[in-house]
Parts: sequence; structure tokens; C-alpha cells
Amino acid sequence: MNIVVCIKQVPDTEEVRINPKTNNLDREGVRSIMNPYDKNALEEGIRLKEQHGGTITVMSMGPPQAEDVLREALAMGADEAILLSDRAFAGADTFSTTYVLAEAIKNLNGGFDLILCGKHAVDADTGQVGPGLAERLGIAQITFVEGVEIEGKVRAKRKVEEGFEIVESGMPVLLTVTEKINQPRYPKPVDIMKAARKKLTIWNAETLGIAQENAGQAGSPTVVGRLFTPQPKGKAEMFEGEPEEVCERLLAKLKSEKVI
Repeated sequence: MNIVVCIKQVPDTEEVRINPKTNNLDREGVRSIMNPYDKNALEEGIRLKEQHGGTITVMSMGPPQAEDVLREALAMGADEAILLSDRAFAGADTFSTTYVLAEAIKNLNGGFDLILCGKHAVDADTGQVGPGLAERLGIAQITFVEGVEIEGKVRAKRKVEEGFEIVESGMPVLLTVTEKINQPRYPKPVDIMKAARKKLTIWNAETLGIAQENAGQAGSPTVVGRLFTPQPKGKAEMFEGEPEEVCERLLAKLKSEKVI
């Protein structure tokens, strides 16, 4: 079974900053990590490989420093790592990102049976890359997966608002996973050292035959007009007492403020 895991290098979730001039993430001087949900996707890929055999290819689109998360993935148990890196890819929205990822996956020797992604990246939080990638590849997708079994078909436990549902699919199929699916392993020191020496594959726009007008910001139909942090209005007010009394006081306050 050929498994592809898409991972992203993101700023540490406690240190996210926005450049007010470009409206893009400001990564300068900020510690970067593997997107936590992508790490769950990788862990699940490793577990499925341990159960059924096969290979795991991890793929990331980003600047040269994204090599760090790819080596972390190799240390955890991935077999091959591919970095999609080109200045032409910079500033991509999810539409452009899925285009580059899809072209890269089509370029893999041996094809693929299963693609795993995190449910979303903690920096942009759109949750669009996994579904968009499945659409571009013309394959089935199951999102928000909390558990998966493979016995001829892929059987996934999928989170929904009122609980969960069981969905079955043939392969190839793309799954996006939640943090509840597993607990990612810590790589062993010896595996970290091996990963540090392993050669990565680097593909750019020319390698993939991608025209610059179809990638990065040039190929992105969406534009961020403005980003800002909402400022609090007025002062917070805390009500204390028994639940019934607090509810009455809160209701009276909301009516006085003409909220309801």
C-alpha cells in the first residue's frame, strides 16, 4: 500500500503573528513546528503501514526550512520525503496549494492508494486543502476521521455534529484526521540521526511542469483584504450568585442594553 501524507510547517501556535503590511503570516524569528494535526495523520499512516505493509511518502510545500519537519517525519517512520519549494509557490491560497500538491502526487512513481492530511492547519485554519486535493485528483474523501480500519475497503469513523458515523470507501481515498485518532510517537535518537543524513527530494515548478501564473500568489483567486485583532468593547461584568438569580440578572442586563 502506497501512503502519501501531506504535512505543513507552521508557526508555533502560541507565537502566530501577522504582518500588517502584507496580511501574511510573519515567520521571521518565530519557531516553526509540524502542524499538530498533520502529525496525527503521519502517525496513522505509520500504524497502517505496520499493519498492512507498504511505503509512506511525506510531502510538504514550503520554503527550504520546511526540510526540518520532513526530517522529523522521516525520524518518526516515513520512508521518503519530498519538499515542494520554489519562490513561484509563495503566497499561495488553498486553491493554488492543492494544485501544486496534486501535480506532485501525480508525479509519484508507483501511484498512491491512500492520502492522509490533518483536518486543518493551525495557522490558517481553513480545512480546505484536504478536500480540495481530493477534488483535484478525482478521488473519494472522508473528513474529520477519528478512527480507520482497512480490510479490503477503508472503513472510517467520522466525527459529525451529533456524534459520529461510519463511512466505507474503496481506494484510492483521501482522509483528513482529527487529534482523537491517535497519540503521535516520539522518534528515537538513532532514527533522528538517520533522518538527518537522509537525502530529501526537492521539486520546483520546473520539475512539475507548472507555469508560474498557475502557482503561488499569481494562481490564487482569493486575496486577503485586511486582518485585524478585534478590540474588546466596554468592560466585562461578572454576575455571581445562584443560577436562577444570575440568569434573571443577565436577562435584565441584555434587555437594558437592547441586545434582546
